[in-house]
Amino acid sequence: MAESDPQSTRSSIIEWKHFHPLHQIAETPTHRLLLKQWLKEEDLILNRIALKETQIDSVRKEITMLYIFFFLFHSTSLMLLFHSTASSPKPHMEKACHRSWIPSLCSLLFSLGLIWAVRYKTDVESHMEKLLEREKEDRGLLGKCVEELKKKGLEFDLLKEVDALRRAKSLRVEAKEVRKWSSRDFVSLFFFTLSCFCLVIARVILCS
Repeated sequence: MAESDPQSTRSSIIEWKHFHPLHQIAETPTHRLLLKQWLKEEDLILNRIALKETQIDSVRKEITMLYIFFFLFHSTSLMLLFHSTASSPKPHMEKACHRSWIPSLCSLLFSLGLIWAVRYKTDVESHMEKLLEREKEDRGLLGKCVEELKKKGLEFDLLKEVDALRRAKSLRVEAKEVRKWSSRDFVSLFFFTLSCFCLVIARVILCS
């Protein structure tokens, strides 16, 4: 009896290993190959997610630098105008007032260029966020399939599950939202309003 107990225990362990899903996958070439392929694809998706997150952070830093550059430009130009007019004689001030459209035009063109750059970068950020969201959805779908394969083993229907994964990816349609005001529109409007306000201040400084 004492000798038969270890043998029965050993046989039950071997039997359990044989029927365990991971052991079944290891013994079946098609399931093993599919699991390796999915795990490799999962790693690639994780790498793409990390890359896109890095790119989004880089774009956000560039947008912040554009904001800083915008405020620095207008504050510096207004300070230079104020100091130059404070030390200039009256006849020179009259000529400067008549030619005030030149710095105003330069300031407006520069402001519009910066506003366009900010809008372009925010659009890039929005596009990258959508791509990141899709990658995360793909990772979720693939992760569910990997878990199902590990749980079911040979009971995992390759044709059915793989086809379901492909259909889930292909039928994923982005919902088209009704066009409405977004934060990017408000930012552009704010900077345009601020640019016009700076033009008025410059005109007042030159003609006061």
